[in-house]
Amino acid sequence: MQSFTYWNPTKLIFGSDQLSQLRTEIPKYGKKVLVVYGGGSIKRSGLYDAVMSELQELDIEVFELAGVEPNPRISTARKGVELCKKENIDFLLAVGGGSVIDCTKLISAGALYDGDAWDIVTKKAMVNTALPFGTILTLAATGSEMNSGSVITNWETNEKYGWGSPAVFPKFSILDPKNTFTVPRDQTIYGIVDMMTHVMEQYFHQVENTPLQDRMCEAVLTTVIETAPKLLEDLENYDYRETILYNGTIALNGMLQMGYRGDWATHNIEHAVSAVYDIPHAGGLAILFPNWMKHNLKVMPARFKQLAVRVFNVDPTGKTDEEVGLEGIGKLRAFWTSLGSPTRLADYDIDESKLDLMADRAMANGEFGNFNKLNREDVMAILKASL
Repeated sequence: MQSFTYWNPTKLIFGSDQLSQLRTEIPKYGKKVLVVYGGGSIKRSGLYDAVMSELQELDIEVFELAGVEPNPRISTARKGVELCKKENIDFLLAVGGGSVIDCTKLISAGALYDGDAWDIVTKKAMVNTALPFGTILTLAATGSEMNSGSVITNWETNEKYGWGSPAVFPKFSILDPKNTFTVPRDQTIYGIVDMMTHVMEQYFHQVENTPLQDRMCEAVLTTVIETAPKLLEDLENYDYRETILYNGTIALNGMLQMGYRGDWATHNIEHAVSAVYDIPHAGGLAILFPNWMKHNLKVMPARFKQLAVRVFNVDPTGKTDEEVGLEGIGKLRAFWTSLGSPTRLADYDIDESKLDLMADRAMANGEFGNFNKLNREDVMAILKASL
């Protein structure tokens, strides 16, 4: 494996009825708090009232920014930055899923930057400092609650990019499985697909001697595969929600990727697709990832075979590595389909009319992918196979 340094300063507060810890955590950071949330589901579930009740116990001034989109927009982040600067906000509290947290990360960085927050996303400006923030997670999916990454969309220019900085790790994250009980079935499915792709993006690398990392990745995948169908049959089952919630965090808090770099090409392609069509991120990943796998199967067939045998129980007897790997890809697709995930871009009414634009967006920073570098021809092939 490669040399590495692991550092994650986020305080993870996991379990039932942990909201009261806000009274301990928030006073460490200031007297003016901006609460950031999405389209109103936290009000329907009662979480909004519970959070506000906790905050009322503190000697602080509370401000709000509602309406963060599923693919968070730079326009919304700009509103948050402006509010932070105008009101001299000390601390931000993200209440929602990964999109709310991603937007909050940009607000926290942009609040201490003199220019446009889009400069941060496009890496024209480096982030060395940011306002502190915490999170209350409501959706098991992105892992943003315990990492320093963020993805932001500029809908006016059809651009969507990931960015990150050590300055935007959450100070704390409260994860109560009960806060995910009201997540609808389709969003639950998307979350399951998202966390699985996070693991597989890391799994596909060419660094030698990573037996423990491989087994850790495989353990997350097999746990999700075992639990997901049960959860979808019983959406308010605490144990199933708890297991999926924890897996989503472990999938992308850096623990699985010590000693190597994962691929992340499929995420880059999906960002290009949803920048143009604004589809659910994990829906795009469910469509694209198996086609990325088929496209890259010949690069390192043994890697695909290992995944197929260990995670999807493919019998390798009498088969080549490529045949075993291909069967594993088929089993992955079949599993996601059994959950109810989309299989083709046509499921979102996407045709070949904007393939060139999506490829252009994917290639904005040149060739990409750490398992196998993709060029424009590769991207077009994967997109066409996904139609």
